[in-house]
Amino acid sequence: MKASITSNARTEGQEKQLRRMFEDMTKSAVELAMNKVDPDKEGTQKLLGQGDEIGSAMNDFIIAQVQKYSIPNQFADEETESKYGYLSGYKPKGEDLDRQITVLQGLFPGLGGPNLDYLQKVKSGVIKTPKHSEKFFAVVNIWKDNRPAGFGTTYSEALQKVLDTIKQTRNGKFYNYREGQIDEKHIRQSTRTLKFFRELSEAQGDPDILIVSAQFGIRHRGRSDRRAREVFLKNEFGLGAFAVGIMILTHAERLQHYDDLWIDCAGDEWSCEADGVFDRAPVFLFFFRDGGVRFGSRRVDFARDHGGSASGFLPVLFPQ
Repeated sequence: MKASITSNARTEGQEKQLRRMFEDMTKSAVELAMNKVDPDKEGTQKLLGQGDEIGSAMNDFIIAQVQKYSIPNQFADEETESKYGYLSGYKPKGEDLDRQITVLQGLFPGLGGPNLDYLQKVKSGVIKTPKHSEKFFAVVNIWKDNRPAGFGTTYSEALQKVLDTIKQTRNGKFYNYREGQIDEKHIRQSTRTLKFFRELSEAQGDPDILIVSAQFGIRHRGRSDRRAREVFLKNEFGLGAFAVGIMILTHAERLQHYDDLWIDCAGDEWSCEADGVFDRAPVFLFFFRDGGVRFGSRRVDFARDHGGSASGFLPVLFPQ
């Protein structure tokens, strides 16, 4: 495709990088499909006979994704002014990883610890939080192959355990608007978030507890979930309900006041009808009548002043 001759036309270097990216992605996708599906002789023959249909479907998907991700500054109108913040005593600064780790190990007996060498580098400042991050958080590592005992085998099972634990620690003052729907048909992690957590796990040696640089929502307050995703930095990713739930467990002072900023979980995608349409995202909120925490979902295109997406960051030691 020939670019129009304008000052904003893509460069020859960009053209080469784009083609190389698509070639690499296609090879990776084919390899993944063969390994995951592993068709037998009869199945392979059927695939060969439907090459045109498969090619057409792939073309439609690629075109849709290029259109989606090549538009700059999408959803700019999905922002609203917000004055909500952290009013319950949560401090966005300060190194308290030892305390967080102790809390998690107390809540989940048998849980191992973090990579001690990595932890020491964080404490000594060798590994730093990047701009926009509030501090380091301890998060149970469900992204490694041998995940900690008791957290199930699926993302939804791990999330259900966290939600149950929040209810216990809040003395029952917790309500799940999605009770009975915490399963793989309703919730999934975004591709970006899954990729970044796996990268963090590998970098830290796959411990039971990950050290994650993050912010609790205020950076993206007033933005819709998809607007927050649009403005993520190169090293930033949305946190899902599991990670946010763990952070709530280690920071009991969060969500204790009616004017506390609610926490959107832009790292997850939610399907209300379990029909493959994931147009919502989970949210943790505070309910003033009983002083309890609520868990629900909201449309990704809805901007509101009392909500903000939590996000994580690759720390400064990592290549940006």
